[in-house]
Amino acid sequence: MTAYKNIIIAFDDSKYSKAALVEALHWAQAHGSKVTVVHAVYHDSEEFTVSSSRFEKQLRAGRNACEKVVGECSGEFDVDINYLIREGEPHDVINTVADELGADLIAMGTYGRRGLRKMIMGSVTASVIPDAPCDVLVVNKPCEDCNGVYQNILIPYDNSELSRKAVQRTAGFIDSSDVSVTLLYVVPRYQEMIGFFKSDTVKEQIRKEAEKIVQAGEKLAGEEGMSVNTVVEEGHAADKITATARELGSDLIVLGSHGWRGLDKGILGSTAERVITYASIPVLVVR
Repeated sequence: MTAYKNIIIAFDDSKYSKAALVEALHWAQAHGSKVTVVHAVYHDSEEFTVSSSRFEKQLRAGRNACEKVVGECSGEFDVDINYLIREGEPHDVINTVADELGADLIAMGTYGRRGLRKMIMGSVTASVIPDAPCDVLVVNKPCEDCNGVYQNILIPYDNSELSRKAVQRTAGFIDSSDVSVTLLYVVPRYQEMIGFFKSDTVKEQIRKEAEKIVQAGEKLAGEEGMSVNTVVEEGHAADKITATARELGSDLIVLGSHGWRGLDKGILGSTAERVITYASIPVLVVR
């Protein structure tokens, strides 16, 4: 199995992006990955004019911030690291650079250009994920807690293509049999969705289907050389995922960007978006 080898880190000198930087550098050091720090210089469309002197000031500020953080990190981490500065909308810049460099992972915090209120996913993060050319690691924890080490991983699994990829990705980067991995299948509340109370026959059918799904996930994990625990819950997927992560003491959630309702490419699935918004741990979104 291969881990991520070419990592892009979205950086705007905020505490959110610094946390993503530290977390990703730990990943990179552990797996011998190349790292590129990407900073976007954006001119707010609400501004009537942007003078050339102001633009140059923004460029200098971005360059100084990148040079400083890359210099500091080069001394602390044994990692091949450099930086790029581009003009444009942050999400466009991040995805374009990731595509140009053939990145296999984008790491970023939950932030937006106008700041981030607690429990609200940043606009930049929400815009990057749907069109990202690779997986995205969203870091939802303080910088001082970032060490890139995961001992208790939760994978929401529904037997969709992306949930199967989530299992395979996890098997590719965990490097210890001591890591606990749990597959979670969430049975939808059908009585709320279609307005009838489940009969015993329907309940049994749902139970059997849930068993088939988690068994398929367990089999796939075994084929990838990874042992897993399985959990079946009933309710709203995002709520159960975040609640189960808390109950299990999970330190990473790995899930598909869509697939729970068959959403089209280019749309961030509501389940993934809610999990990223409300989880207090890193979320690896598989593309």
